[in-house]
Amino acid sequence: MMKAVFGAMFAVMLLHCAAAQTVHIVGDGVGWEIPPNNSFSYSNWASGKTFMVGDILVFNFMTNQHDVVRVPQASYDACTQDNAIGSVITAGPANFTLDSAGSHYYICTFGRHCEFGQKLAVTAVSSTPGGANPPMSTPPATPTVPTTPSPASPQPDACAPTPSTTPNAEVPAASMTPPAGPLRLIPLLLLRLPVSCSLCYPLEWPSFCNT
Repeated sequence: MMKAVFGAMFAVMLLHCAAAQTVHIVGDGVGWEIPPNNSFSYSNWASGKTFMVGDILVFNFMTNQHDVVRVPQASYDACTQDNAIGSVITAGPANFTLDSAGSHYYICTFGRHCEFGQKLAVTAVSSTPGGANPPMSTPPATPTVPTTPSPASPQPDACAPTPSTTPNAEVPAASMTPPAGPLRLIPLLLLRLPVSCSLCYPLEWPSFCNT
């Protein structure tokens, strides 16, 4: 039971690795050798493919008839193994993993095989578009709390007009000037009359006031 479980897990891991990497057979059916004719070149073979970092190049060749080594561009152009990147692999097939983004150069060091066209240049691209690191997230800016303005102090209403305190013009008192003529003497006479006569004045003056 346990063996079956571990076997299933191992198969899943293999499938995951196969899905993450692409294996490229260099030259397809031609393999790794001197181009058989002018219609074939390894540059044309590579031009129609996309190479990603992590992909694998497989060089199929007969041992002791060819070899392969990775070199810098200058050595690739001059067909020499100067400053080789790694050791020359003389036993086929040979596998190379594209471990970085950029150009990778390979040649055969047998005789003049490189000069006859047995060399390959590929460009690997990063799985991230543009090879750039993902942008760092910027923390959200702290929202600014608007300051609530203090309520303005209520302005007093315009003062109502103060009623005038100027006293009204004094109304002239009625004239107390006594009447003219004989009636002016009546008040004076009343002061001299007895009480009984003053109560009846002026209706019964003749009958009571003679006593």
